[in-house]
Formats: sequence, structure tokens, C-alpha cells
Amino acid sequence: MEFYVDSYDVAVIGAGHAGIEASLAAARLGCKTVVFTINMDAVGNLPCNPSIGGTAKGHLVREIDALGGEMGRAADDTFIQSRMLNRGKGPAVHSLRAQIDRRMYSTRVKHTLELQENLDLKQAEITEIRRIDGEYRWEAVTKMGAVYKCKSVIIATGTYLAGRIYVGDVSYEGGPDGMFAATSLGKCLRELGLPCRRFKTGTPARIHRESIDFSNLEVQQGDDYITPFSYDTMENPNFPLENKVVCHVTWTNDRTKQIILDNIHRSPLYSGKIDGIGPRYCPSIEDKIVRFSEKERHQLFIEPCGLNTEEMYLQGASSSLPEDVQIALYKTIPGLENVQIMRTAYAIEYDCVDPLALRPTLEFKDYPGLYGAGQFNGSSGYEEAAAQGIVAGINAALQINGKPPMILERSSSYIGTLVDDLVTKGVADPYRMMTSRSEYRLILRQDNADERLMPIGHEIGLISDEKYNKFLHRCELKKQELKRVREAVISPTEEVNALLVSRETTPISTGIRLIELIKRPQLGYEALAPIDKTRPELPRYIFEQVEVEIKYDGYIKRQQAMIDECHRLEKKKLPPDIDYSEITGLRLEAIEKLNKIKPESVGQASRISGVSPADISVLLIWLAKSASAEKTQ
Repeated sequence: MEFYVDSYDVAVIGAGHAGIEASLAAARLGCKTVVFTINMDAVGNLPCNPSIGGTAKGHLVREIDALGGEMGRAADDTFIQSRMLNRGKGPAVHSLRAQIDRRMYSTRVKHTLELQENLDLKQAEITEIRRIDGEYRWEAVTKMGAVYKCKSVIIATGTYLAGRIYVGDVSYEGGPDGMFAATSLGKCLRELGLPCRRFKTGTPARIHRESIDFSNLEVQQGDDYITPFSYDTMENPNFPLENKVVCHVTWTNDRTKQIILDNIHRSPLYSGKIDGIGPRYCPSIEDKIVRFSEKERHQLFIEPCGLNTEEMYLQGASSSLPEDVQIALYKTIPGLENVQIMRTAYAIEYDCVDPLALRPTLEFKDYPGLYGAGQFNGSSGYEEAAAQGIVAGINAALQINGKPPMILERSSSYIGTLVDDLVTKGVADPYRMMTSRSEYRLILRQDNADERLMPIGHEIGLISDEKYNKFLHRCELKKQELKRVREAVISPTEEVNALLVSRETTPISTGIRLIELIKRPQLGYEALAPIDKTRPELPRYIFEQVEVEIKYDGYIKRQQAMIDECHRLEKKKLPPDIDYSEITGLRLEAIEKLNKIKPESVGQASRISGVSPADISVLLIWLAKSASAEKTQ
């Protein structure tokens, strides 16, 4: 028996990382919002690994923060170790990663939802959504029969949707960490006509700290200087923060490999029991052994799950092998000879949707008011999910408030790249963000996320005037410092030339501008500090930004020219009702792809697989002729 309970502007199904950002964004933009979760204790859970950030993922977290999202602040509040990855490479790929106390993080974000104005957090399984007529276009129905009317629905179901757990020969319906699966909703969405498919992911075992022999393991320390995710943390007078734990590194060996190969027929990945497609860039340990058989060993990281637990996480050792095989293979690894497994590794298969059915706003093309976010859209990772969540939440609220949508171009951000890849190119396996996916990565650095996105966040209404004024102050400090280094002159002295020689660079015989010294590969701000007599007291991140922009000035200008050309194509909008088969000169493959995806601009059309540069030329000619015909009418 069903019964009506309440009506909302926005209903979010799922309170994982996508659902958290979506519901907070919608509520903060003035929409009456509700977020449903199967289990209140699983809000903001970190079921895959106890970390936030990583290569390219750290960029996403910074961008979420610049738009006014929550993930960066929550990570700063609950991290236990922080490291900047790829320090030995260029600044475009520097990426922040933090080990997180997973229980503290879950508690932190749950409390944030509970305190948020305009937002209700409810424990309930949504078993059905259905379209209705009128201002409230959707109904969400719980397992108990409660009916909620909604103007918009955001599906952020993670890996719960029709979830099935696999451990060797054992399989059963279930969600991550022993939670229930959302089986009925999965069936409902298929009946509704959404283009669903099956993906899979996995997680390693959790092991007891006391059963690990750390004596011969490599220690992995955190950074001495902590770089936070959130700009709020940077402005906090109590910054910098400090590390609380260390991680450790170990390796598989020939015995590990042999146990896996002897039992590979018992893995559901290879026995044919799992139909879902797994993540290409995060394979299970058995998949690594088979696919990279030439490698003698594989690196594993032993990471704490929190400060108040003895659980340790085995990064790089996810598996769906039977439990007895897992015990045997883990015991071959140095340091784990007497390992005690607390949680067995498992694979999980789940329903997701073909993201080609979505607009760049993450609204379904054929289902007005219905949005998708996170792993439901075919992605993987907490950060990718949160990024889509804030995009979906913002756009649902903007639509309800009668405002233009927020569409982030791929030249503006990694979030824009992520969304554009999903809705334009689609996915064959769970999508993972990497720096190599962006052709503009030297400009889309994590250090300048605020310059790229905070004005957008402020205009939308998620960045307060106070926070925006702090941002403008940072911009002014940077501007003044760039002016200083262009004008400051360093005169030749014994001290100056001794420093230059010690850095294996040419001494000077006449005065030289400071900017020219900073450009030298062997030098930088810190190296020049002893001879930079006019150096002001500034936050470290200002010096780092200025140095990057000076050293990579030529490359940055070259990428900016590419972006300007991209903007030219993005401004050429395509009507949504075109039948591309009526445009003479397009190839058959291009017609098929263009009619399926219905790109919003020539720029988006140019990124569709199967649409050639010749096809783009045809589109540009057709647009010019159409515009000319309209003028003559």
C-alpha cells in the first residue's frame, strides 16, 4: 500500500560521494532537497580504499572545492597522511593524495548533511521512480510504500544498483561492505527504458595490523610540508597541518604468482561468472598476474584505515579469488607471512547507464528532470563521483530556479573533461580520470583551480562573498609578485655568483632581472631566496604558482591558443532537432554517431569518435549556409 509523504524540488538517490555533493549543491542553491540512503551509517563511506585524491583525482577535488563543494574540506578535516604525487615530474601532473580516517570522514560528511538548511537526510530504499504530469515531474517510492513527489531526481547509486558480490564460487545480491543491494530500483530503471549495462569493480582484503611484520618493509612517509585540498584550509590561521601515520610498501613474488595461476580457474573473472566489465586501469591482482605475466613482481601498499582501528588496507591487491586462495597468496608476500584477514576481498557487479544518453548537464536527454551522477554514469572513483555530483546538483537547481545551465568546457577544468568524455565519447569500461585525458593539462593544474572555477562558483551562488574576496586578494598578491620579479634586478656580487656556481648555472657579469634567473632550470624561488633581497613575506603557494607560470610561459601560451580555437568551435551551436542524414557530404558513420549523441556544438561534435575533420568542415559549411539563408528571409 502506498501513501504520499512530501514533495521536494530535488530528490537524490544515494548518499555516497556523488549524492553528497549533489544534495548539498542543490540545497545550498535554495532548493528543498532530500537525499535517500539505504543505510544511514554508510553515508560518505570509503568502501574501495581509505584515500582521497591521487593522480588527476587531486585536481578534481581542488576543482570541486573551487566550485563550492565539500569533499576537499572534509578530506582536510580527516586526513591522517598527505603526499604530493609526481613531484619529480612537471607541475601539470603534480597531484595531491591523502590517506583518510574513513570513519571520521563518514561521520564528518553525514553531520554536514544533517546540519544543511533545505536538506533532509532519510534512510530508505527507493524501489521505484516514475514520471508524472505537472510541476512535480517524478515520484520516488520507497520499499515501505512512501511516495515523494519531486521536480528533479538525481540517481547516484554507486555500486549498489542491482549489486552482486563475488568471492570465488560464492555470489549473492549485495552492496559494498555488507550492505543491501538496490535490486528493485535496478529493475525499475530498465523497465523505464534507460540504457543500462553491467560493470564491475573490486576491493582488497583488510588485514589486522598486529599480524603484519613491518621490520623489513619500506616505509612511506608523508610530506614535511602539507598541501591542503581546500582553499578554506589554506586561509586558516592554524595551517599547516601534520601527518599522523606512515604507510608501507611490499611486493608480490614468484610464489604469489604461482598460487594465483594454479587457482585462476576458480576466479569468477576467468570462469565466466562475472559478465560485468571491470576497470582497465585498476585491475585485480589475478588480472595483473595474467595480463602482465612478464613482470617478476607487483607493488603493494599497506595503508591504515584510520586512527581508531587496527584494519590495514592492501592497495593494489583487489581480488575475487576464493577465500582460501586469498589467505594462501597473501601469506607469500613479505611482511604478511602470518597475516590475519579481517575482511575478505571481493568483486562487485552492478548496473550503470550508458552516459551517451546524458546531456553535458548530466540530465537525461529523453527524461526531463532526471539526472545521473557518479558510478551510475559509468565512471569509477570517489573523486569522479563527487565531481559529477556537484555538476548534477547545480544544474538541477539552476533548472528549477529558471536559470541557464552550468556547462564546464573541457578547456576549463578536469571536471569539464570528465563530463565531456562521458557524454560525448561514452565508456567501454569504468572511466577513471587521468592527466593524460586532458589536452590542456599544463593550464588545468591543481594549483590554479580557484582562478579557473571560483568565479563560476561565486556567480552560481555556492561561493560566498567573503570567500570570493579572499580569492581576489590571492590573485592580487600573485599579480604584484609577478610584477616584482619582472622588475627586480640582481647585481653581480661574490655571494650571487657563488650561489649560481653552486647550482651549476652560469654566473653573471652585469645586472640581470630576477625573472630571467627564475627561468633557469637549475634555479627557483627557494634557491634564489638568499640573494633575493626584496622578496616579500607571502604564502608558499603564491611563490609556487608564480614560478610555474614563469618557467612554463611559452608552453602555457601555446595551450591558450589551442583553447581559443576550441572556444571558437564551442560557440558554434547545433540545433537539437537536426536530422544529420539530411546534410549532404557527411559520412554514414558520422551521421549515425551525430544522430545518436546530438552534440550541442561543433566543438562537441569534433570530439565524437567516428566524426572526422572532413565531417566537421561539412558541418561548418552547413551552419554558414543556414545562417546566410536566415538573414535573407
